[in-house]
Amino acid sequence: MRRPRALPNQPGPPFNAPAARGLRAALGMGPEHVAHGMRVSYGLPYVTADLVIAWERGTAAPSSPELTALARVLWCSPGELVGRPRTLREHRVARGLAPEDVALTVGLELLAYLRMEENDEWRGTERQSAALADLLELNLPDFVTATGRNGKLAELLRGAVTTRWQAYVRPVSRMVPLNRRLLEGTLQELHRDYQGQMAATPSWGGTSAAENSSGDGRDFLDRIVEHFWSRVEASTA
Repeated sequence: MRRPRALPNQPGPPFNAPAARGLRAALGMGPEHVAHGMRVSYGLPYVTADLVIAWERGTAAPSSPELTALARVLWCSPGELVGRPRTLREHRVARGLAPEDVALTVGLELLAYLRMEENDEWRGTERQSAALADLLELNLPDFVTATGRNGKLAELLRGAVTTRWQAYVRPVSRMVPLNRRLLEGTLQELHRDYQGQMAATPSWGGTSAAENSSGDGRDFLDRIVEHFWSRVEASTA
């Protein structure tokens, strides 16, 4: 029997192939045993040993229903078979939750929640956001990423380091609820580091230090969100 075609906008979660292979081996099961369990116990008649092997080799990835069934056969949680989640949907799947569970807990209509999940654009209130973070066990960086705000945060941070950082304290604080003193210190440090890289003077070599600093500056801006969270973590450690 053929595998059902995946629904639009519903790609499988990031799959941790080595973890699946290790869990199966630890249970003393072969791929055929896993496939049999998924066919008989979880209503997936098309799953074969070859498909299980393809998942473990990383040449294919299970859909959400397949991941849930695979986790049950391997006596583990879906989260143990998922790579680092990034989207709201991936975090939900990693927790083994149905969309209905999330919508009910945070106080949203199911269709409204599904639209947010599919469009990767969270529009919940502050109270709903807190409930979502608690349900999915999201720290602040994961929450910003999962709710589709990384792009906007990166835009604000680039503005802060390339112009006057003071003008970006309030816009960033609306998106990232950090202590104001901590946020100001972080933006000031990032601004100083970036401006320091761009203030290089020419060298005697074939390429100038200014050219090198320009490349370093572009790399710094490309990774600005990563730098931001690293500084916040270092300041709160």
